[in-house]
Amino acid sequence: MIRKLLVAALAMMALQVYGQNSSISPYSYFGLGELRAGGAIENQLMGRLSMYTDSVHLNFNNPAAYGKLRLTTYAAGVSLREVKLENATESQNASVSSLEYLALGFPISPRIGVGFGIMPYSSVGYSLSAESINTNGNTVTNLFTGDGGLNQVHFSLGLNPIKNVYLGATVNYNFGNLENQRVQSVENVQFGTLDRRTQRVTGYDFNYGLTYTPKISSKHTLFTSITVDTQGNLGAENSQRIGSFSQLTGREIETIDVDLSAQGLLRTDVKVPTTTTVGLGFGEDKKWFIGGEYSFQQLSTFSNEFIATENLAYQDASGIRFGGFFVPDYSSFSGYLKRITYRAGVRFEKTGMLVNNQEIDDFGITFGFGLPLGNSFSNANLGLEYGKTGTTSANLVQENYFKVIIGLSLNDRWFQKRKIN
Repeated sequence: MIRKLLVAALAMMALQVYGQNSSISPYSYFGLGELRAGGAIENQLMGRLSMYTDSVHLNFNNPAAYGKLRLTTYAAGVSLREVKLENATESQNASVSSLEYLALGFPISPRIGVGFGIMPYSSVGYSLSAESINTNGNTVTNLFTGDGGLNQVHFSLGLNPIKNVYLGATVNYNFGNLENQRVQSVENVQFGTLDRRTQRVTGYDFNYGLTYTPKISSKHTLFTSITVDTQGNLGAENSQRIGSFSQLTGREIETIDVDLSAQGLLRTDVKVPTTTTVGLGFGEDKKWFIGGEYSFQQLSTFSNEFIATENLAYQDASGIRFGGFFVPDYSSFSGYLKRITYRAGVRFEKTGMLVNNQEIDDFGITFGFGLPLGNSFSNANLGLEYGKTGTTSANLVQENYFKVIIGLSLNDRWFQKRKIN
């Protein structure tokens, strides 16, 4: 039955993944777009902590977790986000829904587990306009639009070489298209100009994880972890088309493809700097957990030379996250509510983007439930996140968002020996 559900989910969701355009953020104009949360719903609801691992859930951000898997686990997640965009003078509302992830993990021995899946890595979707007055006193309007994003396919391997120590590695293949366009029109001028740039981006990166979970009493466990997302070496095949259009009809009059080979821009490298995350937590098995993480990234070294952006600089990025869960009584057969897992978290991220000399920060609070399905370890997850990105200072935009996340984590047994009487 579970496998049939997985096939149905694949059929419904696969097209969405390859057609990702799940951003409405003006900040997706920068870098590779708006970076997605990239974690299973269980981790997202604990402030996006990646350190906690158990034997029945997937953890995409810490490959060491696969060494702890004891059951085959299918996982899928979707989200709906309501956003209020506002600047110093006006505001507007928008909404966007998207696939969060689709993944499978299973143990191949008591000490080794593997997993693979697909999820969006980044999304681009914006429409921005800016007006100025030229030397003739005419209004010049620049309209910037963007579309596309990157998807990520991953394969993970986790090991449990010695007691309480778990090691893991993930290889990620990233792929997708980024399109950015600028259209300029001048008041009282019949024709406008356009500049359309497209990048086809592909490349690999690796993620390594180490967790150490010693027992410090008969009931309590200490959780320590470190993960390293190595530098992403992405390659981009670029194209650029410039031309003119009629302001009356909007029809393109004449366009030409720019010879990027002569400029050395036909193929460029996009290097995403390494991110390191360290975590520390404490908890009682199958009862409660609380932990915190700190991550840092030398984003000041990031560049995408084909897509030039004004009034933007990169500085080092960092983030701090706290979260945990509580289960009243996971083994209760008399009270369903006692077996629900309650999760909550908070996070603060310095994105590393400096726009108009203003730091762009991201803050979020999460809360949700893990609802048991029958008497198995399978569960349905429902969560809420309230967050804020950006600022209204320096003529910028602030995003206030409310996100609903729904996920399934379904367990099964593979490679189980059958006894014949």
